[in-house]
Amino acid sequence: MSLNERHISRLEDKIGYIFNDKELALRSITHSSYGSGRRSIVNYERLEFLGDRILGLLTAEKLYNTTDTNEGEMAVRLNSMVRKEACAIVSKRLDIGSLLLISPALDKEGGRSNVSLLGDVCEAIIAAIYLDGGLTPAKNFYEREWSNLFVSKSSAIKDPKTTLQEKVASINKELPKYILLKKTGPDHKPLFEIEVEVIGQGTAIGKGRSKKEAELAAAINLLKKWKS
Repeated sequence: MSLNERHISRLEDKIGYIFNDKELALRSITHSSYGSGRRSIVNYERLEFLGDRILGLLTAEKLYNTTDTNEGEMAVRLNSMVRKEACAIVSKRLDIGSLLLISPALDKEGGRSNVSLLGDVCEAIIAAIYLDGGLTPAKNFYEREWSNLFVSKSSAIKDPKTTLQEKVASINKELPKYILLKKTGPDHKPLFEIEVEVIGQGTAIGKGRSKKEAELAAAINLLKKWKS
C-alpha cells in the first residue's frame, strides 16, 4: 500500500465514510504548500470554499429544526458553530492533522496544529464527502461531529482567548498577556509567533498568518497545558 493509499484509508476510518473517488479524498487533505506548491498538484482550496457553504446550510437547517429562537439568536449560534475554531476542534478530535499533506517547512512551523489550517481542511472534507456521495453522507458526518453543540440552547464554541480569560478570572489571576516574539516571512505572507502568559499557570506559544490567529493558537496551547 502506497503512502497516499494509507492516508486515504486512515482518513476513511476517522470520518466513517468510504470514498468512491479516492483522488477526491486525497485532494481534501492536500495543502497548497505540498510538493513545493507545484500547480500540477491539486489542493483542497476549492473544496474548502464549497465545504464552508455546505456547513452553513447544514447548521442553519439544524438550528431551524431544533430550536425556537429568533433570527438574531440563530445567527449568533450559526456563526459560533461554523467558525474556524469549531471546525478545528472537529479536526483535532479526529486527528486529521496527522494526515495532512503539507510541505516540510509548514510542518516544521506547526502546520498540523494550526487552527486556521485545521478549520479549512475540515470544510474541505465535508465538501469531498458531499461531492462523492451526496448530501446524506455529508449530513451524517455533520450530525455526528457537531451534535454536541446542540445539547442546549446556550451551547456555542467560544473564542479560545475568551475561554482562557474566563478561566483566569475564575481563579482571580491577572489577565493573560500576549507578547509578539517575532514576525517572519514576506509581507504578503507573514508568520507571527506570539507567547501568552498567565502568572502561576505558565506560558505557551502560538503561530499564525495573522496576529489574531497566532494569539488564538497560543491560547489553545495554554489551555491544553492547563488541562494536563
